[in-house]
Amino acid sequence: MKSAKKSGLKIGLLASNPDLYSNRRIIEAGEQRGHEMVFLNIKQCYLKLDASEPEVHYRGGRILNDLDAVIPRIRPSMTFYGCALTRHFESLNIMALNTSDAITRSRDKLFSLQLLQKNNLDIPTSGFANSPVDTKDLIDMVGGAPLIVKLLEGTQGKGVVLAETTKAAESVINAFKSLHVNLLVQEFIKEAQGKDLRCFVIDGKVVASIERTAAPGEFRANIHQGGSASIVSVSAAERQLALKAAKTMGLRVAGVDIIRSSRGPLLLEINSSPGLEGIESATGIDIAGAMIDSIEKKLGWKAE
Repeated sequence: MKSAKKSGLKIGLLASNPDLYSNRRIIEAGEQRGHEMVFLNIKQCYLKLDASEPEVHYRGGRILNDLDAVIPRIRPSMTFYGCALTRHFESLNIMALNTSDAITRSRDKLFSLQLLQKNNLDIPTSGFANSPVDTKDLIDMVGGAPLIVKLLEGTQGKGVVLAETTKAAESVINAFKSLHVNLLVQEFIKEAQGKDLRCFVIDGKVVASIERTAAPGEFRANIHQGGSASIVSVSAAERQLALKAAKTMGLRVAGVDIIRSSRGPLLLEINSSPGLEGIESATGIDIAGAMIDSIEKKLGWKAE
């Protein structure tokens, strides 16, 4: 690991849109702490693979090997390239706030559910299929309608459908089958009433949590789908579930989504690039600053 420069660290933010609230806040938080923050458009980075002189280049031929750390904020469509880039930085002994392995694990919805199940963490009963002939058995397997049908590649509530009746579920599954895609069916937790919890985990601590409520007529509580956020106190069981989920994925920074069911808290999803706007606005907590603090601690950097 390279030694930190006392005058401040040089930190790259790997992302796609410099104008997003989350990205602006991270840059701002780093600069306030005296660090040199560099926004790096993932698509404009390219790699030199060489046993003696591996490098990362940026548009115009600029070499990025002098960074102390990178913060990957990889959109789903850029997962493969973004993780390859993060892995290359790691091979240069440049610290990644979330590692490429952890991001890859969390982005695979099925693999992450299998890992959570293997570690005895409670999840909604789910089924996974490609093009099953027996659609009815797939529906029955997760307790029947109403149920949720998800495309594995979906994010921010996209590619997620609520099928309220068996007939509707069969129609949705058959429509997805005709697209030759992998699909996930999941029990619908009616008692949650369109609400879920987002716990923001940094370095094994829940630093903030909010309750997200779906917009009227909507079942998805995602802020991107018009949901609203409010501050909430989470129970000890919910806190432990969030911490174990982040640890299972190997994520130093994670947004862990939990739903309250009649049988206790259930894990919905773990996000490796959680948005900051909803949770910072609702709680007033400086989460971007806490992310920079995590890098400082890991690199042993202290302000003069």
